[in-house]
Amino acid sequence: MKRRDFIQKGTLGGSFLAFGGAQAFSLKAKEDQPQNSFKLKYAPHIGMFKGLAGEDPIDQLDFMADQGFTAFEDNEMRNKPVKLQEKMAATMARRGIEMGVFVAHKIYWTEPNLTSGDKTKRKEFLSEIKASVEVAKRVNAKWMTVVPGYVDQRQNLAYQTAHVVESLKQAVDILEPHGITMVLEPLNFYNHPGLFLKESPQAFEVCKAVDSPSCKILFDIYHQQIQEGNLIPNIEKCGDEIAYFQVGDNPGRNEPTTGEINFANVFKFIYEKGYTGIVGMEHGNSKPGKAGEQAVIDAYKKVDIR
Repeated sequence: MKRRDFIQKGTLGGSFLAFGGAQAFSLKAKEDQPQNSFKLKYAPHIGMFKGLAGEDPIDQLDFMADQGFTAFEDNEMRNKPVKLQEKMAATMARRGIEMGVFVAHKIYWTEPNLTSGDKTKRKEFLSEIKASVEVAKRVNAKWMTVVPGYVDQRQNLAYQTAHVVESLKQAVDILEPHGITMVLEPLNFYNHPGLFLKESPQAFEVCKAVDSPSCKILFDIYHQQIQEGNLIPNIEKCGDEIAYFQVGDNPGRNEPTTGEINFANVFKFIYEKGYTGIVGMEHGNSKPGKAGEQAVIDAYKKVDIR
């Protein structure tokens, strides 16, 4: 399949914020009226509400739906038992929850893999992408997170970029037939020193080089506030290559309203530009216990679109 022959559902064509991959998802009617109604698809993760919902993942998903959350993400989904994946998928379908990202492969935090051009490392990566396609199909996921890994300090950055692009081009050949998008996540220098992919313009350049709807950007607002700031202008510049957002306030990487980022303005901007995808809540809770969990819910009520 030619890369340009694969057109994702829900993309806003050539307009500023196609955001590269917002996809329509047929959701069943919720069985209960949720306590809140959010304009954006905020996606909690397992453990965020375990005090209020209990330890069981299914109970947690039901609690999220009861609170009005219409999406969910789980970095560790591919490592969960198949039966649990299937049970979680059935619960999400029953409660009208859209599955967000999970991490698609082993991330190399301290040694080069895709940057090196090593064919063995590339083969490993592609094998994991193939396996993750099966996970994605099982849980109805349309996005999976990819992190190109550590820099190769013995090679010029241009060579490293070429190696990464080649690996990603081979990966999209696996993903395109299934309508699945890998989203590249730039990570900040402070929490993750030494990684290849750091900034949104760099991710934009890589995605343009790969040239496929199956390779887009995961714009994590927490990481990019630390790495580059200038959030709204950078989101606008990268708009047609962004398929997914994650959030966390800075400092602390906790819920919105606990740090310096004006999430109400950022969310308003992406909403008004037509973003209909998921906003992953990839952060901690600023306060412990049930009160801290309720504070997370209240924070999203406060910053949601009015």
